[in-house]
Amino acid sequence: MNNDSSSRIVAHLKKWISSAAPGAKLPSTRSLVAEYQASPVTVQKALQTLTAQGLIESRPGVGTFVRAVRTARPSDYGWQTAALRSPLAPLPPASSTMRNVPNDAISFHSGYPDRELLPERLVRAALTRAARGDAALSRPPAAGLPELQSWFAHELGASTPAGTTPPNPSDVVVLPGSQSGLSSIFSALAGRGQPLLMESPSYWGAILAAAQAGVRVVPVPSGPDGPDPAELARAFDESGARLFYAQPNYANPTGAQWSAERREQVLDVVRAKGAFLVEDDWAHDFGITSTPVPVASRDDSGHVVYLRSLTKSVSPSIRVAAVIARGPARERILADRAAESMYVSGLLQAAALDVVTQPGWQTHLRSLRHQLESRRDLLVTSLRRHAPQAHIGQVPKGGLNLWARLPDGTDLERLTRDCETAGVIIAGGNEWFPAEPAGPFIRLNYSGTNPGAFPEGARIIGESLERNLG
Repeated sequence: MNNDSSSRIVAHLKKWISSAAPGAKLPSTRSLVAEYQASPVTVQKALQTLTAQGLIESRPGVGTFVRAVRTARPSDYGWQTAALRSPLAPLPPASSTMRNVPNDAISFHSGYPDRELLPERLVRAALTRAARGDAALSRPPAAGLPELQSWFAHELGASTPAGTTPPNPSDVVVLPGSQSGLSSIFSALAGRGQPLLMESPSYWGAILAAAQAGVRVVPVPSGPDGPDPAELARAFDESGARLFYAQPNYANPTGAQWSAERREQVLDVVRAKGAFLVEDDWAHDFGITSTPVPVASRDDSGHVVYLRSLTKSVSPSIRVAAVIARGPARERILADRAAESMYVSGLLQAAALDVVTQPGWQTHLRSLRHQLESRRDLLVTSLRRHAPQAHIGQVPKGGLNLWARLPDGTDLERLTRDCETAGVIIAGGNEWFPAEPAGPFIRLNYSGTNPGAFPEGARIIGESLERNLG
C-alpha cells in the first residue's frame, strides 16, 4: 500500500478518536488490517503518525489507547515574592558572551577560544590518565593538589626578580575557575556594603561577582596604558576602599597591557594606601607580540592577590584556576572557598597538571601565539576596510578581543539586532562598564570559529553601522 492508504487510515482513526473516551482501546492491528484492507506495514505507519501527533499511546503487551489530554495549568509562583523579598543588590543580566548561537552564524561575541586553538590531544590524554589514577576516587586537600600548588607557585616565581621573595606552594589555593575565585576574594577581603575599586571598562564577570558579593563598585577610568596612578590614589582616598580589581595584562575587553613603569606606579599607590590589588591574569597564555609580566612578581608583602586561570587556555571543560595570596588574606579566601565548594575535583586538577607539565604544552603555546596573531590581524584589516566607522584605538599585544569605539549616536541595541539578523553575532560594550558606559563600543573576539568569515562579518557590521547612522 502507498502513502495515500496510510493517510486514509489516519483520517478515519482521527474521526473515531474524536468521539472516543480518553483511554479507550483501539482495535488490534490485525483488525485494522482487515477493516481497511491494508498491509500491516501501512497500518503501523498510520499508528506511528497518530502517536507522533500525541493522539494515541502504545502500551507494550496490552494494546494501543486514546491518549488522555491533560490541560496545562499555569503555575503560580506568586508566594515566592514574599518569601524572597527584594534582592540586597540587583544582579546584572546574563552576559551576551554566554549565548548559544546557530552553527552557521559568524560569531564575534564569545569569550572562549575556538576548539582548534585548544591542546585537544594533550587534554584527551591527560583526562584518560587522570581517570586511571588515584585522583579519580579520592578527595583532594581543600587548598588543592600539592603538585598543582607547586606548579602555580613556580610559574609566578619564575617571573620574580632577584631581591623579591617568590611565593611558596602553601600560598596557593586552587579554585574551580577564576569566576568563583572573584566572588570569594570580594566577599573575604572587602565584604558586603564595602567599596571596591574597579577599572572601567572591566570584565563583566567581575562586575557580576561584585554584585553577588554585595560590594559597592567604584569605577576607576582605565585607558590603553592602564589607570592613571593619581586618579587611583584619589579614588582610594575618596571611597575609603582597600581593594582594587584590575587586569594588567591584555585586559578584557580593551586588550590593554600596563607598561613596566605603570605596574610600579600602581603598586606604589596600593602599598601607600595599605590596600590590596586583585590582579586577574586570565590571559597569561595568550601573549602575541609581548610577554605578560604579573604585577604580583614584584610584590612579596601580600599586597597583590594574584588570580591565574587555565580554563580558557587548556579547555572550558577543565575549570581550574588558582589564587596566590600571602598572609591572613589567604586564610580568609580559603575559608570562604571551603564554605562555598569545600574542594576542587581532584580529577580535573590532575588533568590540568598533566597538560601543563607535558613538553607539548610549550609547543602548543608557541603555535597558539602565531595563530592568534594571524586571526587578530585579519580581523583588524577587515574592519578597517569594511567598517572604518568602528575605531580601533589600540591593536592589543595579546588576549582574545578587539575593543572598537563606535560613532556617537549609534543605537547599540539596534546594531546588534541588525547584525544578528544578517547572521553576525556581536557583543555590545555596555556590559563591560561598572557604571554608565563612556560611549558606544563593541567587543569582538578574534579567537572564535571560522576566521575565514571575518571579512564577511566585518562587511555586515559596516553596512549595519551605515544604516544605523543614516
